[in-house]
Amino acid sequence: MAPPAGQTAAVAEVAGADGPQPQQQQRGFGSTISGIVRIAVFWYFASKFFSPKQKPVDPSAPSQLMTNLFHKGESLDMWFYMSEHEKFNDFGNDKALYWHETNIPYAVWTPESIRTKSLTYYPSETLQNNGSLYAHVFFARSGFPIDPTDPEYQPLNSFNRTHAVATYFPKQKKNKKKSLLGSPKDDDESEPEVENVGDKKSDLKVEVPVEYVSLWKPNVTINLVDDFTRYSQNGVPPNIAPHLLVEPTTGNYYPTVYFNEFWLLRDKFIPVNATVSELPLNLEISPISMMKWQLFQQVDQSFQMQRSYGSMLDGESDELKRVFLEGNPYLLGITMFVSMLHSVFDFLAFKNDIQFWNKNKSMEGLSAKSVVLNFICQFVIFLYLLDNDTSWMILASSGVGVCIEFWKIGKAMRIEVDRSGMIPRLRFHDRESYSSNKTKEYDDIAIKFLSYVLLLLVIGLSIYSLAYERHKSWYSWILSSLTSCVYMFGFIMMCPQLFINYKLKSVAHLPWRQMTYKFLNTIIDDLFAFVIKMPILHRLSVFRDDVIFLIYLYQRWVYPVDKTRVNEFGFGGEDETAEKLITEKEEEDKKTN
Repeated sequence: MAPPAGQTAAVAEVAGADGPQPQQQQRGFGSTISGIVRIAVFWYFASKFFSPKQKPVDPSAPSQLMTNLFHKGESLDMWFYMSEHEKFNDFGNDKALYWHETNIPYAVWTPESIRTKSLTYYPSETLQNNGSLYAHVFFARSGFPIDPTDPEYQPLNSFNRTHAVATYFPKQKKNKKKSLLGSPKDDDESEPEVENVGDKKSDLKVEVPVEYVSLWKPNVTINLVDDFTRYSQNGVPPNIAPHLLVEPTTGNYYPTVYFNEFWLLRDKFIPVNATVSELPLNLEISPISMMKWQLFQQVDQSFQMQRSYGSMLDGESDELKRVFLEGNPYLLGITMFVSMLHSVFDFLAFKNDIQFWNKNKSMEGLSAKSVVLNFICQFVIFLYLLDNDTSWMILASSGVGVCIEFWKIGKAMRIEVDRSGMIPRLRFHDRESYSSNKTKEYDDIAIKFLSYVLLLLVIGLSIYSLAYERHKSWYSWILSSLTSCVYMFGFIMMCPQLFINYKLKSVAHLPWRQMTYKFLNTIIDDLFAFVIKMPILHRLSVFRDDVIFLIYLYQRWVYPVDKTRVNEFGFGGEDETAEKLITEKEEEDKKTN
């Protein structure tokens, strides 16, 4: 059934979909899958060190074990009521009873143990105006009543659970972005900023009450947990204790009822408002194994912990679940394996990049200006992430990248602190190995022509963004334009090195080990471009780096290796041989003496 009018806009407000962001486009499927390993390891150590400690059991005390009041395969009857009140006792109201099943075998995997029903619910005016609605599920041994006022009612034969069918989420604040050119339509849509209280220097702001949106859960899955464990009264596991319903007179527990919402994604919820006249509701009751139930609980706790620490954004857990729901299992297995390789290659490329610049003694054949441009690009991306309230883990990762790029500048150039003026300034000087040969000349030529191309692209994209997109401020517009250019045209930064290689007719000075790992990662990104759904322009942009790497490979094949040239560690092959002979001769002289 098609959703009623007005639902699309409300879902967009709740989900906070403001369109794709540049940094989100760069985060591929591989980074999402590789996060599973981090979540599992993080949850294991967190549960080890931060889980609540169990009370010590007195050995002298008699052992009291709790058991399940019901037996495996025992027949159960089920009543499904819905009410706007959290507590329910109106058993005589047939209009509140929406589903009734009899003779359900408990904890037995047979076709009779799985029951389903689909119905249409017509919301009341209270529910349409952010009211509440609860599902009251009652179970009893077959033939026994659930009404406490019935003469044949026995508390040991029935149990119940309550579940909210309508939930609430904070309404996404209206987008504060606006057209910087003064479009009246955008000004109407933008939310006015919160006014300051008192004078202009005061930092206090008026607190705006949070507005919530009522959402309907279209699926209610009731799972009876297959649990017949004999628990000690003082030794119930902390992850099971909150879900255990204990009967006070006998000390035993009722069957655990689990409302399974693990696969109920946020975008499946239906907003409830005055325009909604009917709502779909799919009901299911089925058994669930103890292991599967615990797995769902642990994964949800892990996602919750990651969100609390800022390492996972809202909605990322749903995207991860969607991969398992909609993906081919064989393709998913291959993707997970390739994603692990992607992470390994990323680490090896980073390690060899640091080693190369740490041991590098000569800038002959290397583009120093490309190193400076890379630092500027990384710094622009860091400022953009900071302006868009990104999680602290992503900010920390980007900040470390900025520091590393600045460290590379210190290895590629000489940095001096000029204290002659009122404010100390940094001065950058070319190294002698860079300026004393043709490398600097070729680098200047390449940067000169590429700067013209980049300037035109930046101006064109900035004008388009200013005319057709909305921004929070002029500062945000500048950062957004620069960041978009970095993501879209960043591969142009590798072109000066290609020009230097062409002029010098050599590639011996390049860090080939690091570039090999990066090229392998590029191939993996190409694989994901075919597997994942994405816009055609973004899919084409994935292959842009392939062209540059293929040219590098062609240059390596065309230009022969000259062992007399200085290599990546600052000395040539002949120097190594001479050095080795001198060392051996010195050792022989020491032995003779």
